[in-house]
Amino acid sequence: MPYVDTLYEKNYLEYASYVIKDRAIPDVDDGLKPVQRRILHSLAEVDDGKFHKVANIVGNTMKYHPHGDQSIEGALIVLAQKDYLIEKQGNFGNILTGDEASAARYIECRLTDLARDVLLNKSITEYVDTYDSRNKEPVVFPAKVPLLLILGTEGIAVGMSTRILPHNFCEVLEAQIAYLKGKRFKLYPDFPTGGQLDVSEYNDGNGKVLIRSVLDTKDPKRIVVRELPYGYTSESLITTIEDASKKGKLKISSIADYTTEEVEIDIHLARGIQSKDTVDALFAFTGCENSISANMLAIKDERPHIMNVTEVVKHCTDRLLDVLKAELKLEERELSDRLHAKTLEQIFIENRIYKEIEEQETAEDVNKAVVEGLKPYKKIIKRDVTDEDVVTLLRIPIRRISLYDINKATEEMVEIRKRLRQARKYLKALKDYAVSYLEGLLKKYGKQFPRKSEIVSLEQVDVRDAAQRNLTLKYDTKRGYLGYDVNGAAQFEVSPYDRILVIRKSGSWSVQDVPDRLFVDKGMLFCGFVDPDRVYSLLYADEKKNPCLKRFQIDKFILKRGYDLVPAGCKPIRLTTERDTSIVVDYKPKPRVRVIQEEFDVENFLVKGNRAKGVRLANREVKNGKFERQK
Repeated sequence: MPYVDTLYEKNYLEYASYVIKDRAIPDVDDGLKPVQRRILHSLAEVDDGKFHKVANIVGNTMKYHPHGDQSIEGALIVLAQKDYLIEKQGNFGNILTGDEASAARYIECRLTDLARDVLLNKSITEYVDTYDSRNKEPVVFPAKVPLLLILGTEGIAVGMSTRILPHNFCEVLEAQIAYLKGKRFKLYPDFPTGGQLDVSEYNDGNGKVLIRSVLDTKDPKRIVVRELPYGYTSESLITTIEDASKKGKLKISSIADYTTEEVEIDIHLARGIQSKDTVDALFAFTGCENSISANMLAIKDERPHIMNVTEVVKHCTDRLLDVLKAELKLEERELSDRLHAKTLEQIFIENRIYKEIEEQETAEDVNKAVVEGLKPYKKIIKRDVTDEDVVTLLRIPIRRISLYDINKATEEMVEIRKRLRQARKYLKALKDYAVSYLEGLLKKYGKQFPRKSEIVSLEQVDVRDAAQRNLTLKYDTKRGYLGYDVNGAAQFEVSPYDRILVIRKSGSWSVQDVPDRLFVDKGMLFCGFVDPDRVYSLLYADEKKNPCLKRFQIDKFILKRGYDLVPAGCKPIRLTTERDTSIVVDYKPKPRVRVIQEEFDVENFLVKGNRAKGVRLANREVKNGKFERQK
């Protein structure tokens, strides 16, 4: 159908491309999504050093953003909470407690000094028309630091997603300096909520990290959470702890949240429970331990690219060199223009060239007189004198000519020449200038951004190891049911995360999650935890009712799948897991046969796979058998 083909080939692809490029995925050059870029552009547009109501900024940003105001307000608050580019005044919410921000009409914001220093420069920013062609907006900002790594971000587009973890400001700049100096560098995440961080599987930004809360266990009857894992608030973390307590995975008596500017979640343990015995359960069954996967997808050269941390640092540092070069070139041009104008003004006034125009009658003659008057000073001027230069000179008021200070003008020109020489020097040694620029940023802002997450080596807690074995597995011998909700003989203590091996009287076996109620038939041969080193000895009767002995181990299995230990038509008699035992076999009595019982040393038989057949003990019909410990 042509209509459907058009929908897929044109409309859908355009929609997908728009969501990827213009909504969900950040640009590697400035680390921002379009809505964030428009917010910062709007803040720069009204920037006068004072705070502005967030509602006004949201309204102003609507000129550039073709979507709803709620998306703008939400993006602004999230960006402000990162404390890098937007300075807050009022209640912007709390990332520790999860409290929401006040309404946009009650809170205020403005650009930070850092944003002005590293992000904004209208003179070298490329602009395009907005969605309605009424205004201009930046394509990307000329960012001088890798904001993509510093801010971190998440986004879901059509068929792809990104999750870039935040990194420490100082460490990112130090990595840039190392790259400029030709040295190696390594960067790891740093989360605003702190926590302990294992980065062994970070894989340069495309792996995963393991993060834990910082727990204070000095008091044996109480645990205090001091730092949160990334992605959790104190409220959401408490919810996971309460859920684990209700399910019996840990025992607490009460929990209280005193979090304000710092995290303090007070967990009081149940009577008889020690804090050292509860730590592993908190990590295993609650949000106190969290594994976070990272996927560094960003827009580069107008296309989505999977990048890594090293590539982003190198790309952004190369871009820093381009931005600094563009700024120096711009400064050089502006200083040269100022020096040229000052030189013309000095010659025009000090040599009284303005006297030459007193007797001229036409504007053309006036301009010509000025040009002719400047010709003797061509070597000093060094540039061609343009009509614009002449117009500028002729606009100098008489009052300014009469008050002209030769010494002050000379000092200004000396200062301009000095700055011009400096700019040209920096252009010749651009890498050294970039290093000094970054070091200046570190000196100015470094103390504001200390590392909050501690990098340690962690071993992830297995829920099976941390689970409390507070359930009693029971077996109803009369009805053949096994489970912790069964009335019968107690077997052993289990947890909901244990797996047990069951060998039925038919010789079939399976490994199961701990059941609440499972039919295993009467006369169950064995029930216990899976141990790959355990040796089982099984006496069974084959098709001809001859006694056979099978010794085996169980180390490989598929959960809940049934297996057979004996061939079809065979019947298990006895099973043991003990070593140093003998098996006593009773034969069915026959005329003229005196030996009706025989003993065999179990250890004389080889241990084979659980699918192998047993060894025939005798060509006689077996009546019964038993295992006896050797003396």
